[in-house]
Amino acid sequence: MRHGNKVNALGRKTAHRKAMLSNMACSLIEHKRINTTLAKAKALRGYVEPLITKSKNDTTHERRNVFSYLQNKDAVTELFREIAPKVGERPGGYVRIIKLGNRLGDAAEIAMVELVDFNETYESGTAKKKTSRRSRRGGKAATKETVSKDVKKEEPLVEDAEVVETPKAEKAPDVKAEEAPKEESEKKDEAKGE
Repeated sequence: MRHGNKVNALGRKTAHRKAMLSNMACSLIEHKRINTTLAKAKALRGYVEPLITKSKNDTTHERRNVFSYLQNKDAVTELFREIAPKVGERPGGYVRIIKLGNRLGDAAEIAMVELVDFNETYESGTAKKKTSRRSRRGGKAATKETVSKDVKKEEPLVEDAEVVETPKAEKAPDVKAEEAPKEESEKKDEAKGE
């Protein structure tokens, strides 16, 4: 029976498992990306994400707490100097696991574990969206190109403003469109009369 055992033992005793996860976490912090089995990758994510969260608060106490897990001064220094400022705004989810298939020797599932903010291929492909506020009235925001010529003459655009609204111009009825049906109906009447 399982009896609520929440830790995947990974076929190791406690001391061996902690040492292995510490070494893998140091390698991940140093290289930003490592390949391992899927089970170890999932265990590593649960081990390293709390450490990255602790690194956001750069105090001596937090450095000592993280060092007690990693046992590597260089990894602690890199975590607090390079990784923590880059993940400062992110509320969690610092590690990405990508499945790579099965290993040839024993068919174990292999996965790549990487720090999310250090992958240039994903960052260059997606540009950050500019957040803008929407009006509650439902009016459409206009850009500099869509501002009508009348408004440009009366008021110059303010460069610092986020949204410039233009008044909705009333469309004059098209005179030619109204005359065309009358001419066609007159022609039909004349053809019937002949």
